[in-house]
Amino acid sequence: MARSTREFVESLEHAARSDVGMRRANNQDSHKVVVAQDEQSWRERGHLFMVADGMGAHAAGELASKLAVDGVSHLYHHYRELPLSEALKRSLAETNSDIHRRGLENPDFHAMGTTASVLVLSPQGALMGHVGDSRIYRLRGNRLDQLTFDHSLQWELRNIGRLPEDSDLAKAVPKNVITRSLGPNADVEIDLEGPYPLEVGDTFLLCSDGLTGQVDDYELAEILANLPPDEAASVLVDLANLRGGPDNITVIIAKIAGIAMAAGENDRAPVSSTGKRSGSASGLAPWVVSGVCLFLALVLWFADQSIPAIVSAVAGFISAVVGVALLFRGRGRVDNSVAGDGRLGKGPHAHAMCKGGDEFMKTLSNVLDELRDVAQESNWDIEWFQLGEYRRNAAKAAGSGDYPAAVRQYATAISFMMDQLRRQQDREAGDSSIEY
Repeated sequence: MARSTREFVESLEHAARSDVGMRRANNQDSHKVVVAQDEQSWRERGHLFMVADGMGAHAAGELASKLAVDGVSHLYHHYRELPLSEALKRSLAETNSDIHRRGLENPDFHAMGTTASVLVLSPQGALMGHVGDSRIYRLRGNRLDQLTFDHSLQWELRNIGRLPEDSDLAKAVPKNVITRSLGPNADVEIDLEGPYPLEVGDTFLLCSDGLTGQVDDYELAEILANLPPDEAASVLVDLANLRGGPDNITVIIAKIAGIAMAAGENDRAPVSSTGKRSGSASGLAPWVVSGVCLFLALVLWFADQSIPAIVSAVAGFISAVVGVALLFRGRGRVDNSVAGDGRLGKGPHAHAMCKGGDEFMKTLSNVLDELRDVAQESNWDIEWFQLGEYRRNAAKAAGSGDYPAAVRQYATAISFMMDQLRRQQDREAGDSSIEY
């Protein structure tokens, strides 16, 4: 049955924010939102959301991420005759080739790369294409699921069972070393995940690691569960910045707000099974892990960190053995990576629950306490009465059992303090530019 245009449009709420952060001069993140303008367009190609986190010297990272979001969104809609999963995979593969070619043509852009996390919401459900360590989450009820696999050294080691949580190696392995990205190589393995059926209330988050490096998963869950997308996107960026903002921060939130956008099992088209699961310990992953571990062992050894160096060297050797075993095991066999229910991939890969109650309230209150102390020590010109009003309203809402209202008041207070910080920085920059 045909639905009104208004009903269709109001069935999706979305918001996007991208910020340079507190310590970077340039924003190397890019993002893209392509929302179908009517139900027919949605049924054909769905809504597309994408985050890309670029890397490279000079302006290479910015160029790589911009090429990624423009290339993928264009090619995905260009291949209208292909199934959604095939169009998504092909658009990512061809965009990788384009970025790689551009890197070869100009020495300034040599080896430039970018992560790429793409979400398509269609009648088939939520379909994802993914390379790198940007992430896609889904909040359903009180549970936050990470639907993408981080192509990072830490996750690859953990995936092959060689990175105990509290080991010396876990502490020594850098968190920001990624094992896969678009651009540096002529070919790249692409993860396809889904499609996952859509339910009213499902909220999806796409983000770069500038957010997840500063905000815990359970905090993401609480904010997504209690704030509308526009407010949630703003406070997530502000919270990451107030905790140091060491990297660029990009956030896209999409919420299924009406029945017109819900897509159940009966809407699902057959899923292509040509994509390999690349988040597992297959392909190049063990060799990449082995090489990085052995390099890390050398660095640690010359830094007189003998025990972590030995642990890292052992992990590198084991990874190499795993690589050899997988090489022989995989000959003559094709891994179609289709789950028993017809989904591609092996997600969800991690999850967190909304804790609710006093714990999250205390976390937000502590953030404000720390900001207040810094502001007072630095003699910032702050509208203290307004901040106090937000905190009093939050306490009142919490006391009456209105948890979402309390979170909203605390979130408003955090965004207020971030705005005050920016004003203070602008004033200081203006004062320093005065010539006497």
